[in-house]
Amino acid sequence: MARPCDYNIQQTIRLTREMMRLADQGDADREDVGCGVLYGMLRDAAYKLLRIAEEEKRRHQAKGWWLELEEKPTNPNPDIEKEVD
Repeated sequence: MARPCDYNIQQTIRLTREMMRLADQGDADREDVGCGVLYGMLRDAAYKLLRIAEEEKRRHQAKGWWLELEEKPTNPNPDIEKEVD
C-alpha cells in the first residue's frame, strides 16, 4: 500500500495531466481571446505544478520512501476525497 504522502503526490501528478488535457480541449473549443488567456494560464499552472510534484517524487524515491503505485492507486486515507477521475 502506498504511503499517504506518496499517494497525494501521485494524485497531484494525475490532476496536472487532467488540467493539461482540459487546457488543450478548452483552447481547441474557444470562441474568444478571453478563453485563450484562461486556458493558457491553466496550462502554465499545470506545467509548474507537475514540475514541482515530479521533483518531490524524485526526492521520495531518493530517500527510499516511494513504492511504485498502481495505475489507479487506492486511497490509503478514506477520510480524504476520492480520486479525481
